[in-house]
Amino acid sequence: MILSILFWFLLIILFYTYVGYAIVLWFLVKLKKLFFRSNVLSYEPGYEPEVCLFVTAYNEKDYIRQKCENSFQLNYPKNKIQYLWITDGSDDGTPDFLREFDKRLEVHHQEERRGKMHAMNRGMKFVKAPIVIFSDSNTILGKESIREIVAKFSNSKVGCVAGEKRIVEKESETAAGAGEGLYWKMESWIKRNDSELNSAVGAVGELFAIRTELFEDVEPDTLLDDFIISLRIAQKGYKIAYTPNAYAEETASLNVKEELKRKVRIAAGGIQTIFRLKDLLNPFKNGILSWQYFSHKVLRWALAPVSLFVLFFVNLLIVIRPQSWQLDIFYTWMFYFQVVCYLVAMLGWYFENRKLRLKLFFVPYYFVMINYASIRGIFRYIKGKQSVNWEKSKRA
Repeated sequence: MILSILFWFLLIILFYTYVGYAIVLWFLVKLKKLFFRSNVLSYEPGYEPEVCLFVTAYNEKDYIRQKCENSFQLNYPKNKIQYLWITDGSDDGTPDFLREFDKRLEVHHQEERRGKMHAMNRGMKFVKAPIVIFSDSNTILGKESIREIVAKFSNSKVGCVAGEKRIVEKESETAAGAGEGLYWKMESWIKRNDSELNSAVGAVGELFAIRTELFEDVEPDTLLDDFIISLRIAQKGYKIAYTPNAYAEETASLNVKEELKRKVRIAAGGIQTIFRLKDLLNPFKNGILSWQYFSHKVLRWALAPVSLFVLFFVNLLIVIRPQSWQLDIFYTWMFYFQVVCYLVAMLGWYFENRKLRLKLFFVPYYFVMINYASIRGIFRYIKGKQSVNWEKSKRA
């Protein structure tokens, strides 16, 4: 009986995390559009404030030329953009290149490397515009991204705007590319519906923006700066709007090994975020945002990864014990289903190492990998071994 209860508890967590929440969210958004249209946020056309395009960089000589060229090609009045670069510990010539590339670039360099969050805290003191747009140095922004973002800020209820992250897909895709590309497509769909229902749950560092006045210094050892900054603004009662038309493109990780480095760090940061934003789980203070945060992030960061692997062994123990005929059939088929899924994931690992490009096997492999990475990230954070400095993942 105890094993059966545990089995169903784990199965419900997994189903709700990866399927159920999306279904409930979609249904609630449909109801809101039908019966509560007056609560849908509206925006004013032609809103055109000054903005600061804020980029942090550490040894980015391979990317900064294309990033600078892309920044000057964005469709927005150039006299209303402050191009701000904060470099931290770079010793590959990044600051010198930026200073020589164009006089419009405002560069503030620090010799000591103290992590991205410290650089952001330091850099915010140089922001002159009412809206600051954060972007990574290795991403390319869509031409209309700034206009799409500032349009959302025309509504005073919006305190943060999350852009969309897009993975550049190639024909000869690796497991990391195939899995990451699908992951971000699904994540973007959920973010869009989160935003339409109430508020998006966090933003991605590749492209997001905030009202400058709402920024408060964040703990320098913060691992997921984008989530902490955006969700603390949401805690103040502001909405996080989502706009897929403002997007940042980047290539996928070179391979699964490189992607694993990113996911372990993100998982460790997720657990850190849960502790630092524990008040966000109080629905009496935050209303529906607490449910969204718990469903979209907390379950995925903390409970679902453990549930996925524990379920297999619980299912195995149930199958080898005698049950009633009806339950025995169900548990047996569920166990076979899990075995097949893991076998397909193993084939994905095999084909990846053999450089055979079969996406059908790559997606299950990527799914198992990111959940394994989440568990590693949990233990790394508990042990206090996660450095605040990024260990860069090689890109395709």
